[in-house]
Amino acid sequence: MSTVHVKPVPVSPEEVVAVARDRARVVVDAEAREAMAASRAIVDAIDREGRPVYGVSTGFGALANTFVAPERRAELQHALIRSHAAGVGDPMPVEVVRAMMLLRLRSLAMGRSGVRPEVADALAALLNADVTPWVPRHGSLGASGDLAPLAHCAMVLLGEGWVRAEDGTRAEAGPVLEAKGLAPITLSSKEGLALINGTDGMLGMLLLAVADLRHLLTMADVCAALSNEAMLGSDRPFQPELHEIRPQPGQAMSAANIHLLLQDSEVMDSHRNDLAHAVQDAYSMRCAPQVAGAARDVLDYAETVAARELLSVVDNPVVLPDGRVESTGNFHGAPLGYAADFLGIAAADVGSISERRVDRLLDVTRSRGLPAFLSPDPGVNSGLMIAQYTAAGIVAENRRLASPASVDSVPTSGMQEDHVSMGWAAGCKLRTIIDNLGTLLAVELLAGVQGLQLRQPLIPSPAARAAIAAVAPIAGKPGPDQFLAPVIEQVKHQLQGPALRAEIEAAVGSLA
Repeated sequence: MSTVHVKPVPVSPEEVVAVARDRARVVVDAEAREAMAASRAIVDAIDREGRPVYGVSTGFGALANTFVAPERRAELQHALIRSHAAGVGDPMPVEVVRAMMLLRLRSLAMGRSGVRPEVADALAALLNADVTPWVPRHGSLGASGDLAPLAHCAMVLLGEGWVRAEDGTRAEAGPVLEAKGLAPITLSSKEGLALINGTDGMLGMLLLAVADLRHLLTMADVCAALSNEAMLGSDRPFQPELHEIRPQPGQAMSAANIHLLLQDSEVMDSHRNDLAHAVQDAYSMRCAPQVAGAARDVLDYAETVAARELLSVVDNPVVLPDGRVESTGNFHGAPLGYAADFLGIAAADVGSISERRVDRLLDVTRSRGLPAFLSPDPGVNSGLMIAQYTAAGIVAENRRLASPASVDSVPTSGMQEDHVSMGWAAGCKLRTIIDNLGTLLAVELLAGVQGLQLRQPLIPSPAARAAIAAVAPIAGKPGPDQFLAPVIEQVKHQLQGPALRAEIEAAVGSLA
């Protein structure tokens, strides 16, 4: 996707990802320009009539009852941006800032915010010139939207504030704009407020998380199948008829994946009719679809919430086609905060059950014939012992991060904003949980592959052979201890990218 056209209709999640990660070009279409011009005409009429309207001719927040004279209304908008750009901390990732800018542009383009088309053009120009505002992590409470982060973006439109230089360092915005041939804009009434009163940071983080987690949940099924096969588990619990009697949709999809991945395996066949074999596998093996499948259902819920937000005009006040300018509470991030928190809980639990399978693979008393810590020479060598320590530490961190942010409201603005969503915090910690999940699955992928290598000469499933072919060039075969940190990093890169899944699907067919 090379170009995204912004119209007075929603952009798609795929378009957000394309702009955020792939630098797709942004074009503001004529329909959007017409919609913005029509709503701007209403604001201009209010200016001429001198009516007191929040955000147009008054102060903000606890100062909403303060009337502002016409000659100071542009000054008011600039002062708003400067005062609200009060964030601190490390900068947010480029992809989050780019997603946030596109989503703010999308909301303005729906023609309910009263801004001139030139404001939307300026946001598109920043994106197309690859100018990324330096947005500090701390500052948003998720109501009234992501005020501080969006103010840091708006500062750059004014030729002020900070941007991220090409080397990742912080730079003054003015000289960078000049070097890119971009001119600062001057805001008119209502426009400063419209630039910052949105849920766009929360929504951007949720959309990116949904895209990442959709892939990781499929790879969680791959890792579960590898572990099951390496531990001589049974494929019988994954038969489709056992999941039809509990019609949870995600569970059925996950079970179907694992069942498919375990077919045509000499390893599985080697114990299929062994009556001395375990009658039932441990929960971490047998209940993998129930956990990863439930996470899929939570992901579907989060995706639905994000899709609704993409349909939404998020601003305050909003300009209605009949000429009314009305205050709303649509900037409150509760829907997004709840979804991000719920998704964080689900992702943390998928990581937790993955670590439990790793522990079983490494434990000589439970791994059904595999050597201790998957080392052919345990004692002198420690194998994957400390890789499991790393996984355990990450599981513990994810449990702490899974505590919901959205229940932790702190009142602000002289008790005018007396209940806030904390949706920005929920999105930030969700990103950490999902990155941690990638590491946990990488450790399981490494352990599952090495466990199957130790089952030779038995030939594993086609899916397992594809996984071994991808991991073996990085990790080699089980043998003398090696420097594991770069191995885990490279396996994680393999797992997060599309190539490994494509190789597995080429061997067994499409996975859900």
